[in-house]
Amino acid sequence: MLPYVYRITKYDPSDRDERGYYTGTQEAVSDHGLVEAAYLQAVAAFAEDSGVRHLAVREPQAPLGFVHFGAESAVEDGGLAGLFPSDLTGFHDGAQVTVPFGLELVRAMLRDSGAWCRLEVEGTFAVHVGWDQYVYVGSNVPCEAALARTRELGLFPEPLDASPYEAVFEEPGEQRPADDDFWTWVRRRVATREAALLEEIHVDNASRWHRIGDGTLDAVRARLTPRARLAVWPDLSTDVAAVVAALPDEGLVECVWEDHDGRITGMVADETEFTALAARVLGARAAAVLPTDVERRSPLLTAVLPDEDGVLRARWRTEPTPGDRQWAFLKTLGRGQVVTGTVIEIASFGVTFVDIGGFTAMINIPELSWRPIGHPSDVVVVGGQITAEVLGVDLAREQVPLSLKGLQEDPMLQIARQVGRTVTGEVTKVAPEGLFVRIEDRADGFQGLVHNAELAQPPADRPEGAVRVGDELAVMITDVDLARRRITLARTRAFGPGAQEDRHA
Repeated sequence: MLPYVYRITKYDPSDRDERGYYTGTQEAVSDHGLVEAAYLQAVAAFAEDSGVRHLAVREPQAPLGFVHFGAESAVEDGGLAGLFPSDLTGFHDGAQVTVPFGLELVRAMLRDSGAWCRLEVEGTFAVHVGWDQYVYVGSNVPCEAALARTRELGLFPEPLDASPYEAVFEEPGEQRPADDDFWTWVRRRVATREAALLEEIHVDNASRWHRIGDGTLDAVRARLTPRARLAVWPDLSTDVAAVVAALPDEGLVECVWEDHDGRITGMVADETEFTALAARVLGARAAAVLPTDVERRSPLLTAVLPDEDGVLRARWRTEPTPGDRQWAFLKTLGRGQVVTGTVIEIASFGVTFVDIGGFTAMINIPELSWRPIGHPSDVVVVGGQITAEVLGVDLAREQVPLSLKGLQEDPMLQIARQVGRTVTGEVTKVAPEGLFVRIEDRADGFQGLVHNAELAQPPADRPEGAVRVGDELAVMITDVDLARRRITLARTRAFGPGAQEDRHA
């Protein structure tokens, strides 16, 4: 917030009543003449005192397709003719303009023809045009010369604590940027045909619509307006007659349709325009009616374009969708974080799905236990509560793998500390490379391998044949490879001095 803020008007403060309402004879519209010119000269004086040569356009608005509420008559181009092309290319958040160009924007706003924006230099200067010819100028310096010049011009500068048009956005949560993760998400949804349209809100009250497919997504992305708000939508309906029939009897709706040349048009209309709108839409190839109220209008996902350096500097926000809220939740997670949740499904292919606060995370079989298991139900049950470690967060794929064993000590470490110890265990498998022996007295106990080289001499109590599954064998733990989860054993029947023999490890 700037320390020096002034309200500049043509209204003499002495002509205000006890409630602050103006009771004089000045009109609340621009004279398109000397008084309007005085406003512009006053703003120029403040810009000069502040050392400003360029201004940034912030949060631009245009009345395209919407009802105009200005005091003067609406004009088709929002008062920006001669400043920007008819499609408003260049009139976007963050656009840099010279002070003389900025003064022409102030003129358009004083004439209340529909277009509006804030003009600012961050931390240095700001110009906001309000209703009824109220102009608010802020600076980081007192601007004494500009104040004197404003009074000479017949205007009245009044100090304020802050401009009522200061940009304040109090919506909770974090705005999703249209970064590489976002575009990966879009590309995946396009490939599965969940998404087919991209809405580009390049200024307030105006949208451009783009069809997105595998072959067009990169081209569409390249021509988007800087800092635009984006919304991803499913495809339009080809049952155009049904779409038209779904128009309400009254209210405000937005209709989007695609003509047979592939052009997509959006229009906001009320009941007075429904007949004309229906006539236009009935000849389209595909169409949809979108509600205008926030609670019912829900695209698949929204985002705002960051600047080229990846920083999101746009201050406006999109209305959060379920997908946005899911992304915001994922942003709170990080590798190594401990979460609690409820097991909601054990898939046939072995993955366990867990609800962690409205988001479905997953646990692959190897992450359920350090010990070998036959099925996830050996460890978890549907409806059961679990505590797990987050292994990572994939924002693009919206995946969060979890680990139960990550919060437990690896029991194989206990085996590793017993290298050199001799134990007796049950033979569980005869394999081409040797024998597997369970060296712990439990059903899911660790098993080690006795290589064939260790079996050259048959045991004295069975000279006629080899060892069979179910036999008990005395073995020595010779090596434990934690990385490869392998235990190497050596067969033994005699023990030297100091050797230890246990029934099991």
